[in-house]
Amino acid sequence: MRISTRFTHPAFDVMLSSQGLSKSRLILPLFIVDGLNQRQPIEALPGQFRWSADTVVEEAQRIADLGIPAVLLFGQSPQKNAQGSLAWQADGTVQRAIQAIKQAVPQLFIISDVCLCAYTEHGHCRVLKEDATDPSEWLVAPTLDAIAKTALSHAQAGADMVAPSDKNPGNVKAIRALLDVQGFESLPILSYTLKYASAFYGPFRDAVDSSPQFGDRRSYQMDPHQSHDVLGLVKQDLADGADAVMVKPAAPYLDVVRQTKDVFDVPLAAYQVSGEYAMIKAAAARGALDETKAMMEMLQAIHRAGADWIITYWAKEFAALENTDAL
Repeated sequence: MRISTRFTHPAFDVMLSSQGLSKSRLILPLFIVDGLNQRQPIEALPGQFRWSADTVVEEAQRIADLGIPAVLLFGQSPQKNAQGSLAWQADGTVQRAIQAIKQAVPQLFIISDVCLCAYTEHGHCRVLKEDATDPSEWLVAPTLDAIAKTALSHAQAGADMVAPSDKNPGNVKAIRALLDVQGFESLPILSYTLKYASAFYGPFRDAVDSSPQFGDRRSYQMDPHQSHDVLGLVKQDLADGADAVMVKPAAPYLDVVRQTKDVFDVPLAAYQVSGEYAMIKAAAARGALDETKAMMEMLQAIHRAGADWIITYWAKEFAALENTDAL
């Protein structure tokens, strides 16, 4: 595998060297909210919570103790505006969580999601023209500037990798340029290169309050019903400075995972998204299937398709089973 020279964190030795499906390949998403002493259950995602910067430290320690190498942080903004400017504030929700985790649990690899949708009034991942009625009416330079500044603020807070999920053309190039000029040449980028406009995102949007106020994201995410130049998109992101790429969602697009891995020998992540998790949870709650067996079957399929890393809400459950030799 072609490993980027930016992969210097000790966790990468574990994340990229394991054989077969194991906890070392898993990345656990965490939702961060403003305030103190927050541990808010997420109704749409049973077993998942919104954490404040102080309480997430204890959760991060539990995650590290289980042997899970990495987390992916998402923020929920207490205030929103047209530009999503709270996304890049030095004392923002995610930035404070990064600092707290990095200080308390330095061995845990922190990936930060870089986007604007949870911070904008309209719920889109871009800066729109004034009085826009459709997300295709966007301002290119202000959007890329906002995305790059958000990534930089995460880097300055101590993130080990940034993951732009906005899907705006040129986002990776803009982030790489700003990180490099600000002295973060060694910080890797995980791009949401192959992100589809999926029906499986519903529970996540409830978790971070990021549902679009009008239109949808099909104008800048990939249409599930259309054929795409998958290989061309990956090639472009790698040329722009990405060090690893992602397919999202995972299970509905295992063919895309396989197609990508067959051609590009770079780290490939697949995101087992909120809807994939929630539907199995719901079926298991009704006694329709065995949750643990369904979880294992899904994770094995994603790994078998070619994913090096799996972003999954089941990371803790899987790690606990592995630790007790119950797999």
